[in-house]
Amino acid sequence: MKTKLLTVALLAAPFLLVSCGAEEKPVAAAQATTPGVLVEDAWVRATTGAKDTTMTAAFMSLTNPGDKDVKLTSATSPVAGMVQLHEMAMQDGKTVMREKPGGITIPAGSHTHLSPGADHIMLMSLKHQLTPGDELPLTLTFSDNTTHNLKLPIKTFTEEEEHYHPTPTAQ
Repeated sequence: MKTKLLTVALLAAPFLLVSCGAEEKPVAAAQATTPGVLVEDAWVRATTGAKDTTMTAAFMSLTNPGDKDVKLTSATSPVAGMVQLHEMAMQDGKTVMREKPGGITIPAGSHTHLSPGADHIMLMSLKHQLTPGDELPLTLTFSDNTTHNLKLPIKTFTEEEEHYHPTPTAQ
């Protein structure tokens, strides 16, 4: 009988200690940090059937739940020789696509959309064609020193083709 009581006491001791310690930890739970930028609805434009299959663009919604602005500072992909953050801007009376200096800001407590005809991630010098239904690995780096390793679905998209495959007269 003494052996059974000793065994029960030894088995119960860790649970009793854990539950005693739990009463001392609410402060730690209250100090939880706000998560970094949230990425939603991310996708990449397929190159199959495009005039120029060496480049494409990635699009997504970025939400910043924090209380300080965060910038998307860079992106990389093993499928592309070069990845840049781009914007559409007016230059000499024309709308042009160009690298966005300083990155893309995601305002505190708000969101930013990377979309066709606006800010986007440009993937250039692609190593192979991107087929609808496949996935593309992409790593995003933010100014708060966080990164997101993503696998973006590749989708067919034909609108706004001139924005991503400009003709010599459109440049």
